[in-house]
Amino acid sequence: MSNVRLRWDGQKVSDNVRREAVRGLRDGAEHLLTEANKTVPIETGELMRSGVPDVDDKALEATVSYDTPYAVRQHEETTYRHDPGRRAKWLELTLDEERARIQRYIEDKIRAALRGGSDA
Repeated sequence: MSNVRLRWDGQKVSDNVRREAVRGLRDGAEHLLTEANKTVPIETGELMRSGVPDVDDKALEATVSYDTPYAVRQHEETTYRHDPGRRAKWLELTLDEERARIQRYIEDKIRAALRGGSDA
């Protein structure tokens, strides 16, 4: 019979999972921005350049936003004409299209943390 010792450091595990979840959220938000920029309406490039990902580490929430005076109107107005490949609702539609991949970014980071690994 062999002796087995197990030491459980729950706080360390929890901290690692949280840290990796934040990294996964950041990766997912950056991916969403990159993909959304492929269909954002573009005339001068100002709207696309205003896009930023952000992660609230404490709340474990990520956002992607565009910050121009006309960003919301441009996003919501479905009657505007756009160049080929560009569209209204570009952020919302891209999130719908990329949701599974974004979730995998987060899941993969958490899974690695639970296995005791990290690519930090």
